[in-house]
Amino acid sequence: MNNEPGLTTEIVHSDREFGVEHGGLHKPIHTSVQYGFDKVEDLIGVFQGTLKGGFNYARQGTPTTAALEAKLTMMEQGVGTVSFATGMAAITALFLTLLRAGDHIVSSRYVFGNTNSLLGTLGDLGIAVSKVDACVVRHVAQALRPETRMVFVETVANPGTQIPDLDAIGRLCREKGVLFVVDNTILSPALFRPKDVGAGLVVHSLTKTIAGHGNALGGAVIDTGLFDWSRYPNINEAYRKGDAKQWGLTQIRKKGLRDMGGSLSSQHAHLIGAGAETLVLRLAQTSATAMALARFLEGHPAVARVHYPMLQSHPQHALAQKHFKAGSWLMAFELRNADACLEVLNRLKLPVKATGMGDSRTLVIPVAHTIFWEAGAAARAEMGIADGLIRVSVGLEDSADLIADFAQALAD
Repeated sequence: MNNEPGLTTEIVHSDREFGVEHGGLHKPIHTSVQYGFDKVEDLIGVFQGTLKGGFNYARQGTPTTAALEAKLTMMEQGVGTVSFATGMAAITALFLTLLRAGDHIVSSRYVFGNTNSLLGTLGDLGIAVSKVDACVVRHVAQALRPETRMVFVETVANPGTQIPDLDAIGRLCREKGVLFVVDNTILSPALFRPKDVGAGLVVHSLTKTIAGHGNALGGAVIDTGLFDWSRYPNINEAYRKGDAKQWGLTQIRKKGLRDMGGSLSSQHAHLIGAGAETLVLRLAQTSATAMALARFLEGHPAVARVHYPMLQSHPQHALAQKHFKAGSWLMAFELRNADACLEVLNRLKLPVKATGMGDSRTLVIPVAHTIFWEAGAAARAEMGIADGLIRVSVGLEDSADLIADFAQALAD
């Protein structure tokens, strides 16, 4: 008999595991910016890293963000977490604290628009970037160089839902000693753990799947404990002490939070932690609804193509079935008549025409006109983004209601 508790059980009881003031079921929201000590030696110990669990200034964390970090570490079965104000703050801190001018990074070409823009900024800073079709491991292998420090992919690409060859890339990175970084925002650990394919670091925009209600911004970097930081050349000498498994996160926290200031507020950390309690339940509902909607759209004459990993027509369907418990809430579809894109969207009554994803309400957006408009037509073509592509973030509405609304919006 398996005595390991389920993920939801672990999440809803995680705060109490470490003790909560006055018997509360949730960690309280700590609004203090400064934290005092009875002895100055303890204050010094927090600054120098010899006193564990202490706080000195909220920019580097609070008891509330620490509780969320412990929850995320448990969820991804890691060794530690650093939380941030947004997902982009987390990715930016990761790149800028672990990479230096002259380094090289290999990235999937199928990434979130803002991440794609950030990769361009890395190039401006002297960090070489190779964007490849990571759905084929050969392309990643061919792009590696002696100065390659990391490989970066999203488990399910936004918005085209491409899936990288996760297992094979993980093996390649282990063989070459390269850090494998996986953005697991769309799936979350409820549907997939990147640690299972050898990822050293996992990134989340907590705003989306984990928080789930569109009411809190947040991001996180989780260390799975699989990468050997003692062999990573870019760790500052000041952080090469104690357990080597913590060196990467220590540098990210010191350089990414202390120096860059992208800190998660206690208020949003509390909301994210509470939202996470319904993670498994929400994903069961949204995954089932997304699958039903994807099947409906795939059979509609006005739709040229549907992008959803659990459809048999998806190019990486076999990979999705192998690795993922379900398909999650992200899907996209292309209209046969791209000129009708805005008209169709304006006919929809239930979905909200808005940016963002992972809300409890269904959100829709014309991709080429908005989130990938700045990238330009050539980049969109390279990323497989058609002019008539509509991204759908499926919410908690009843599937029959959503399908009926899409049916009337697509009617001639």
